[in-house]
Amino acid sequence: MCEEHRSGIGRRAVFLTGAAAALTLGSVSFASAAGRGEQETRTVRGTLPPGAPDFVYVPVEVPDGVREIRVAYTYDRPSVPAGTAGNALDIGIFDERGTELGGAGFRGWSGGARTEFFLRADDATPGYLPGPVREGTWHIALGPYTVAPQGLSYEIAVTLTYGEPGETVRPVYPPERAKGRGRAWYRGDCHLHSWHSDGRRTPAEIAALARAAGLDFINSSEHNTHSAHAHWADAAGDDLLVLLGEEITTRNGHVVALGTDPGTFVDWRYRARDDRFGRFARRVRDAGGLVVPAHPHATCIGCNWKFGFGEADAVEVWNGPWTPDDEVALADWDGMLVASVRGGQGERGGRGWAPAMGNSDAHRDPDAVGHPQTVVLADELSRRAVQEGIRAGRSYVAESARVSVALTASGGRGEHAGIGERLGVDRDMPVTVRLEAVGAPRCTVRLVTDQGVLHTSAPLPVSGSGVVEWRTTPSYAAYVRAELRHETAAGPLPGVPAALTNPIFLGRR
Repeated sequence: MCEEHRSGIGRRAVFLTGAAAALTLGSVSFASAAGRGEQETRTVRGTLPPGAPDFVYVPVEVPDGVREIRVAYTYDRPSVPAGTAGNALDIGIFDERGTELGGAGFRGWSGGARTEFFLRADDATPGYLPGPVREGTWHIALGPYTVAPQGLSYEIAVTLTYGEPGETVRPVYPPERAKGRGRAWYRGDCHLHSWHSDGRRTPAEIAALARAAGLDFINSSEHNTHSAHAHWADAAGDDLLVLLGEEITTRNGHVVALGTDPGTFVDWRYRARDDRFGRFARRVRDAGGLVVPAHPHATCIGCNWKFGFGEADAVEVWNGPWTPDDEVALADWDGMLVASVRGGQGERGGRGWAPAMGNSDAHRDPDAVGHPQTVVLADELSRRAVQEGIRAGRSYVAESARVSVALTASGGRGEHAGIGERLGVDRDMPVTVRLEAVGAPRCTVRLVTDQGVLHTSAPLPVSGSGVVEWRTTPSYAAYVRAELRHETAAGPLPGVPAALTNPIFLGRR
């Protein structure tokens, strides 16, 4: 049985939600419950104009006795003038518990990665949460990412299958600790996408690639859904710690929730002007996670970070293969370091500075898992220990597991500090900065301070191993960090990094 409805902004029942720029259209009704095994389909058509709200909700009245709900959609893609955005329409769904911002009604999101999805008690499309299809008003969520000048015409088909609901699956999550090597440097990639959002790899495939890349830990970070959390248990093991999180993909930038409690959902339906990000940053931390703005200077629509860095526990300054926007992100982050030193906040206790991270953001072939990777000094290979190492800045970023870096600073009386630490000596005390590198053939070492680059080495030998030493004082350099740069063909710009470290702070507080 199939019926059609038409809807649009010109003909609607409007309900402004707690989310940014949203509206609710007239509802789609299924008159009454049908017999077991029967199906009913309703088709909705409408058009969204340029300037449509960020989120448009299509209510679906679901009767009792439904086993499965299935949604398929299409939309037009007219030609547009050069330099003009065409149509792109995201989709997801909320159940009878409603669409309240941060509420319990969320049941899945696939963005623009899929044209159809289903949910039932024992199974769901990747990106969506299995569970009973209960009676009540459900909402299909449309996200007009971009709208062409001609408008965006869409068609949605909703199919209900009636019958016994089936048994709800109990989720199993990966353990929070792996075997590890005690206190050691552990390698991880905390920004990855599987087929639970817009990636093309399964969790098992990602785990295999992580092991091949020499990684010790990874973080599940699907766009706007936590559906993958229950699908990582089989991929984890004594040799691979799997943290759980989400890439919160707003219209004003993306942020990785790193290592949250299993099953944690963090809403994304707001912009910087709505003054709601702080609430959801606290949600991440309350769930035991870290807040990590991702690719903050990326040029894709909605990717550039607009929320400021006051809530950041770390910043992703290197995202996938090195590009000019990573160079800008690194320079911006270094400016934040300078500001934190000027404010006397060069310690993590009051979140005065946010350590740098690097992750692959790998989605599909040929994206390389572990390029780059964050190398963290942690007491053990556990969720809490890895997070503490990242939060404290005891870490560096490397292009692969072939590259290792040791950066230390020492004073004349036996004082010693490593990456992310402070060498507490008098401001005029001589300090020796020492960098040992492995796996960086022909790379140049740059030692960067609050004044800029104060030392540049000759290229390392073709073996890739070498030692660079430099002497300074805290009065001359408030901090020092290292960059290993590949050779560059020509021009004044430095080459692509092989590695970069977080700072060592110099001088007493």
